[in-house]
Order: sequence, then structure tokens, then C-alpha cells
Amino acid sequence: MRFAGWNLAVTWWYELFLPRIGLTSIAERTRSKRMRRFAQRFHVLAVDLGGLMIKVGQFMSSRLDVLPPEITKELEGLQDEVPPVPFLAIRALAEAELGVSLDRAFAMVDETPVAAASLGQAHRAILGPLDSADTGLRGVVLKVQRPGIDTIIEVDLAALRRVGGWLNHVRLISDRVDMPALVEEFAQTSLEEIDYLHEATSSERFAADFEGDDRVSVPAVVWERTTRRVLTLEDVTAIKITDTDALIAAGIDPAEVAPVFAAVMFDQLFTNGFFHADPHPGNIFVTPVDKTVNIPANSPADSPASSPADLPASSPAGAPAAGFRPWKLTFIDFGMMGEVPSNTRSGLRKMLIAAASRDGKGLVDAVRDVGVLLPSADTTELEKAMTQLFARFGGMGFAELREVDPREFRAFAEQFSDVVRTLPVQLPENFLLIIRAMSLVSGVCSALNPAFNLWDSVEPYAAKLLRDEGGNVVKDFAKQALETAGIAVRLPKRLDSLITRFEDGTVAVSSPALEKRVARLERTARRLISALLFGALVIAGAVLHASDAVLGTVLLVGSIIPLLHALLAGRRER
Repeated sequence: MRFAGWNLAVTWWYELFLPRIGLTSIAERTRSKRMRRFAQRFHVLAVDLGGLMIKVGQFMSSRLDVLPPEITKELEGLQDEVPPVPFLAIRALAEAELGVSLDRAFAMVDETPVAAASLGQAHRAILGPLDSADTGLRGVVLKVQRPGIDTIIEVDLAALRRVGGWLNHVRLISDRVDMPALVEEFAQTSLEEIDYLHEATSSERFAADFEGDDRVSVPAVVWERTTRRVLTLEDVTAIKITDTDALIAAGIDPAEVAPVFAAVMFDQLFTNGFFHADPHPGNIFVTPVDKTVNIPANSPADSPASSPADLPASSPAGAPAAGFRPWKLTFIDFGMMGEVPSNTRSGLRKMLIAAASRDGKGLVDAVRDVGVLLPSADTTELEKAMTQLFARFGGMGFAELREVDPREFRAFAEQFSDVVRTLPVQLPENFLLIIRAMSLVSGVCSALNPAFNLWDSVEPYAAKLLRDEGGNVVKDFAKQALETAGIAVRLPKRLDSLITRFEDGTVAVSSPALEKRVARLERTARRLISALLFGALVIAGAVLHASDAVLGTVLLVGSIIPLLHALLAGRRER
């Protein structure tokens, strides 16, 4: 909480206060150094506290397309480098959960962890003969919850609730987002993440969604050795998705992995409605497929190598033979999952199609359908801004956007922010997880290929959605016909009402540009009033000082307040 309070104050000082008094250059000159210092301090804090702070760092380190490298490079180690818990503590917890000693439950358990995550710790193990015969597996990963993690998460959530309360007092945030509700949504997700029975069920549901898809594989669950705090899974260790050197060494082009990963995530969000909400690089492997094994394209590819030693030394580069894929994406860690309700999923599909077709009005309509914009919002100016956005930046990849003049970005951002501030915006349920997932996808794809253009994946997927929805054309046409008929019936009454309002002089016109100029005039007027008040207090104080020194001094000192307002307001306006 001290860390959050201090950095909120620093951000306010440099990014809001200094620009208002004409010292923007100081904020810009020190920004890079401040960001690096912030990332370094947060790295130390997150490793020290563990728990949910690691999750925050993982999210920030994956925003390669938005956050500067000063932050992402400093925090990327948080994805894997978490201090391990001593094995004796892990053994005690696992044996208490399983009700049997590890020596009896497994033929072997490696005391050196293969991964130490923020909420749990994983060790390689070998199943006993009976369990191996029952499951058909030998090498497994034993995932054990960190001792005391329940208490740590309780403290973390209490701190996040307090910080959320602070942010809820910022009007710019509270008018658009219910921060307490957002924190509670995150709390529910976090509590589900430490329930390994819930994770195991989610893993099998995810596997069922991609059954028969040779792009994706999921580790099998060993239910006989799984409880709420202990999870035993098939060992699917392979190449970390962002380890480009290892991918190239295995004959896999990282640039080919990015669009497949994006398409798989699109399927989860827009088709299945059940998605991996934490797809950071530590949770996704690229598993080379041994071509000596016949894996038909229409059958599930769910038998990844059990350990790095079992993986083929390399996979031949080039196009795969018919019915084969030289590699597949292996997802792990299904503790943080999200569901997209059917109405939200429909709106998201419309958003994707509108974005692919550069349809500004269609995109705004889809945003309204999703529930981000309240029905009362006047979106005329937003539609104009989105049309301008597509006309100038539509189709550009992140590499191309980096070459655009920053001043052009600032000018557009200023105009766009003026429009958005006037709109009633809210975040629907589960939307935070959707944003998080897409942000991580964007970051991973950029890491795989710096020149990756998300549009290259969006456009063909949108075309696929249009083909899939072709059967609903008649239904949509009939719906539009009914809507048109309803408008025609209501039109005379609405025209009469509009004419009446014109006659009464009660028609209201909204223009963000005009409102901005009026606000500037109001500030100028207040500055003039302050200047006049300063002059009056100085003169009155000087006249009265000779006869009443105390009152004269009070008036002279009081004149400083309107003087400062006049000066500071003037600098901010310039």
C-alpha cells in the first residue's frame, strides 16, 4: 500500500501537476528514468511479497506493444524467477493432502522444483506401477500449493481493495469503472486459482473444446493424486513459446507460431466462449511433433513428450506432410479461466468483423452491444473519431506504428480523449479478463515477431466468422426489416416532437471542441477575477496598514492566494 500510494503521488506530480504549470519538459525528460526505477522497485517488491503481486508483474511484462521496454524488460523475469519453497514444507503439505507419504504415492519425486510460480510449486515425479498402469502415464508434474498462500492472498486482496477505494475517489475513473466491483471480480478469480480441483476440471473442459484440433494439446490429469491443494498432471515440458533461439534450433520459425497462437486465442474468445485468461509465455509451450509417429490432422494431438529428453533433437523445417503438424501449442496452468456470455461473445464477434472491415460506426455499435457503452451514450463524435482512426492507422502493425510521428499520435489521442470523457463507459462482468488475455496475446506475438501485424490474423478470422454466420443472414434480415418498420411507425411522432423542441428553443447540441473552448474562456475569466481580487486586496491592505497594522498585514498576505491562482492558471492555459 505504501508502494502504491507513493507511486500514485509521483505520477500525479509529474504527469498532471507539472504539465499544468507549464513544466511539461521536466516530466518528459525524466520519464524514462522514472519508469525504469519504478519497474526495478516493483520487481523487488513483487518477489518479496509473492502472491498476487507476481500476477500484476506478469501482466505488465507482457505488454510489449504498449508499455516501454524500461518496464517490460525489467519485469519479464517475474514470469519464471520466483523463489522456491523448501522441499520439506512442500512434502509436508502434499502428504497431508494426499493422506499418504510421497514415497508410497510416487516411485520418485525430484526435490528440485521444475518451476516455482507465484501461487504454487511444481516438481517432476514418476508414477508408481499401479497408477502408471491405470493412467498410461509415467512422467508427471506434481504441483503443490505454496504453504500459507491462503493468508497471503487474503492480505493481497485487502490491500488491493484499499487501493481500489483510493482510485474510486478519482472522478475520471469512478465515472467509468466500478473499482470495488472490479477488485471483487479479480478476487473471485484469484480464489478459484488456488483451488486445484477447479483447475483440473477447467483443464479437461479446455481439452474437450479443442478435441480433434492438431494445433493444441493439454496435459492429462491424474485424478487419483489430485486434491484441492495438490495437482498431478502429465509432464508436457517443451520449448517456452517466446524462446526464439530454442524454436529456431528445433527447426520452427517463430514468425509462423505467432499467427497460430493468435488464431487459437480467437477461437477461445469468439467461438468457444471459454478462454485461458493467463496466457503468458510461462504457461505455453511449443511442442515439436515427431513425424515418425502418425498423428492424423483430424485426431487430438494430446500426447506431448514427457520431458525435454524425450523431445526430438530437431523438427524438419518447411511445410509439413499431409496430415501432420511439425509442432503444436501446449497450454498449461488453467487456474485463471474466463467465460464469455453468449451476448458478449456476439458483440465481440461484431467488434472483430467491424475492425477488420475498418467500419467505425459498426465498431461503435458493437461496443454498445457488448455493454461497454451505456444505451444513453451519444456516439456521433466517437463514430467520427473511429472513422478517422481507421483511415489513418487501420491495417498498420506495431512495427509500422512505431515509425509514426509521436506528435501525430498525441494530437489524435488528445482529440479522442476529449470525446471519450463525455461518454458514459462501464466495464461489463469478466471484461477485465478478456482485456488481460488479449493484451498478453499481443505481447507474446510481438515477442515472437517484432514485425507481427495483428491485422493479418484479424482479417482472415473475421472472414471466417462471416462465413460461419452465413446461415443467420435471413434471420438478421428479418430482424432489420422489423426494426425498419418500427422506425417508420414512430417517425412522424418523433419529427413532431423535434419540431416542437426547435420552436421552444430546447434543442441541445453537443460539441467537444466547442465545450473545450468554452472551458478555456471560463478559466480565463476566473484568472481575470483572481487578478482583480489580488489588486483589490493589495490596495486595501496598503491603505489600512497605516491605521490597523494587523488587518492590513492579513489582507496583504491573503492577496497571495488569488495571485498564485492567476499565475498558475495562466501557465496551464498556455
